[in-house]
Amino acid sequence: MVRDSMVRDPDVIVIGAGAAGLAAAASLGHSGLSVLTLEARDRIGGRIFTQRDPAFDAPIELGAEFIHGRPRELWDLFRQSNVTVNEVDGDSWCVTDGRLAPCSFFNQVDEILDEMDDRALDESFLEFLQHCCANPVKGFDQKAKERALAYVTGFNAANPSLVGVHWLVEEMRAEGRIDGERAFRPQNGYEDLVEIFRRRLADAEAALRTGNVVDRIQWERDHVEVTAHDVRGSSVFSAARVLVTLPLEVLKTPAGQAGAIEFAPALPRHKLAALNLVEMGKVIRVVLRFRHRFWDNVSPAGHAAKTLSDMSFLFSQDEWFPTWWTSLPARLPIITGWAPFRSAERLSGRSRSFVVDRSLKSLAEQLQISTHQLENEFQAAYFHDWQNDPFSRGAYSYGKVGADGAQRTLAAPLENSLFFAGEATDVSGHNGTVHGAIASGYRAATEILQGLA
Repeated sequence: MVRDSMVRDPDVIVIGAGAAGLAAAASLGHSGLSVLTLEARDRIGGRIFTQRDPAFDAPIELGAEFIHGRPRELWDLFRQSNVTVNEVDGDSWCVTDGRLAPCSFFNQVDEILDEMDDRALDESFLEFLQHCCANPVKGFDQKAKERALAYVTGFNAANPSLVGVHWLVEEMRAEGRIDGERAFRPQNGYEDLVEIFRRRLADAEAALRTGNVVDRIQWERDHVEVTAHDVRGSSVFSAARVLVTLPLEVLKTPAGQAGAIEFAPALPRHKLAALNLVEMGKVIRVVLRFRHRFWDNVSPAGHAAKTLSDMSFLFSQDEWFPTWWTSLPARLPIITGWAPFRSAERLSGRSRSFVVDRSLKSLAEQLQISTHQLENEFQAAYFHDWQNDPFSRGAYSYGKVGADGAQRTLAAPLENSLFFAGEATDVSGHNGTVHGAIASGYRAATEILQGLA
């Protein structure tokens, strides 16, 4: 093992080059501090993972894809860099009792969600559904209840028996403040954002090392030593302050397992307790490219005068891939399958061929066309198993029952030496989002600068 240093030890070491780490490193660098960012992967972006489809030179998102609403953390950056952002439009179709028809349940789902009250004792969403919707006066039928359950499970990638009503209410309030019901995409995918931060790091002369896996953090007040390894062996980096931006489940993973970090001394009990009140959602997604937009010619039974040419989203109760979406407003022969929670558990760890075959069968069943026809149209698939990725171990975080204040505890610095950022530490209700991660990075950068005053 060697002691590795720059010309001098940096003022701050940032662990993780996801959205939070990149935002913090750029902010600290532009504030005049010397910054070193260590990233385990051979790329930056973390759970932002954009590839390019060679046939159409189109962005393929294997991680974050949508901008939810108009958060300043993203829109300001895109405006300053002249990045084109397109709003997602089109029709939503639903498969109900084997029939494909335009969706008509959204209002009822909203009414059910509006019944949640964070002034009452916290409970899981599943418990809430069992008593809130039993009253026939409200008019909530079983199907509306099932759709509400599917929405919370799908949107948050959450276990409905774990996710807390208080956390869901705070999330809904936060979305309401930024028009969160609207969805957008950057023209070139989230790679546009990664490139913005790459340039900002360069402008700030902030050092970045990819392929450096952090194994141990030894910390005390005003001094931290970080042990990491790369293909050449282990190195030790020193700084007065370290910002940890690792995904929630990586922080939870015991030392000695792939991607995990040993803290010496161990994180205090209150920090560990907060970690256990926040959970990592599970998702498998697959992106399929076809020869043509074959759904342009699909006319659901009972809707002979209308095709799926303007389909944006497709919802069902399918046990494998209950949600699909197209590339609208771009009219590309590309469609994405979304498998949250139990569906992800069924698929995670399976071979790529199994996931792709299962996705084709599920899509064929939902669109009521033959699997053979779909396979003849199929050209390529893109897939990443985030649960089996040792540097993510899941999709994004959500609060469990009793999680009130957990994000704030996770975010709190220790001894003016260890600081924390990442979407799981966002205290504004935007957990699980890119803008929440960026906001947490800016917040941690401010805390570091204040600690120097």
